[in-house]
Amino acid sequence: MLIRDVRPWGGERSDVELSGTRIAAIRPHDPAAAPAGEVVEGRGRLLLPSFSDVHVHLDSTRVGLPFRPHTGGPGVWTMTMNDRENWRTAEVPLPERVAGTLERMIARGTTRVRSYAQVDVDCKLEKFDAVVAAKEKFAGRADVQIMTFPQAGILREKGTVDHLEASLKAGADVMGGIDPCSLDKDPKQHLDIVFGLAEKYQVEVDIHLHEPGHLGVFSTDLILERTRALGMQGKVTLSHAYELGSISESVSRRLIDAFAELDVAMATVAPSVSNQLSLADLTEAGVRVGLGEDGQRDYWSPYGNCDMLDRTWQLAFTNNYRRDELIEMSLAVATLGGASIMDHDVPRLKGIADRPGLAVGDRADLLLVDGETPSSAVMDRGTDRTVLHDGVVVADQLAVIGV
Repeated sequence: MLIRDVRPWGGERSDVELSGTRIAAIRPHDPAAAPAGEVVEGRGRLLLPSFSDVHVHLDSTRVGLPFRPHTGGPGVWTMTMNDRENWRTAEVPLPERVAGTLERMIARGTTRVRSYAQVDVDCKLEKFDAVVAAKEKFAGRADVQIMTFPQAGILREKGTVDHLEASLKAGADVMGGIDPCSLDKDPKQHLDIVFGLAEKYQVEVDIHLHEPGHLGVFSTDLILERTRALGMQGKVTLSHAYELGSISESVSRRLIDAFAELDVAMATVAPSVSNQLSLADLTEAGVRVGLGEDGQRDYWSPYGNCDMLDRTWQLAFTNNYRRDELIEMSLAVATLGGASIMDHDVPRLKGIADRPGLAVGDRADLLLVDGETPSSAVMDRGTDRTVLHDGVVVADQLAVIGV
């Protein structure tokens, strides 16, 4: 396949040759050449790595359904109970909602997804199974990892651990945890279960951390201790972690250095908060950082539209970025940054100026999108898009091909 007349990361017009699932050659664009074989016309569009959404709750989606007033209250437990009261009575069955949301994500340029699947005494494996079905339906169009997620905590309701273990036996890729202190109020037992099951089933760990200030740092230190003691370097992700930058510059520096040393990744959803660790400092230190959309217009939040280019704009906006270098770094985080969390053969970003993913030998998971520059693409969020997964065109003009 030849992708003709594109601008990799906004550079010179080029012709990009693919061989199987990889980029085989990149040459200056020759308008007079008569290419043989399959051709994708770039028409001068930007060429970027495709997006990686590494924090999305496909299991709670209401994308495509009628808008409803938000009924959730404050706090994780209250929001969890609100979801529990409503998710079964949606206008469309859950498997259709999950598959439709994943399809919409792929159409807009996301080919790598780490999705949460809530597992508890209420839904048991019903939500997990819906995400598995969507993963299987779109297996040739996106890579999907499924995290078994104790949204309601692990210790509050008897039987939760049994359901979590059942999902791991059924093939969950990642073991989840959430707020070890503030939700379950027993961080040792909570983390013993999370890391114990991860070790037993040889999966990675991803922990939701909403805890504030010193409490969040305390939980993080416990997670770092277990990561080091169990030799799980490169197998742990912290999601959200809104407050880890709220204590002092020295504590922030210590945590960033520990994340880099132990290869603990971070997943952000681009929140509008001021106390998080610096995205630029994390990237400069070599910490794996990825971006996700979190809930998709669900019972937790009316936000989310399946478009990671939109969420990249939010990441730049909430960080008050204006310089092209930092806006492009946001794109790098949203694409290969997340890919490096899902696949450790993908290297960490090498600082804020790194623009990876479009060299000879790289995997051909690609996005063509209209825009003058990468920064302008983030600002304008155009819809003239073509999406490739493993060297195959899987979506064009916001529609998945063959569905």
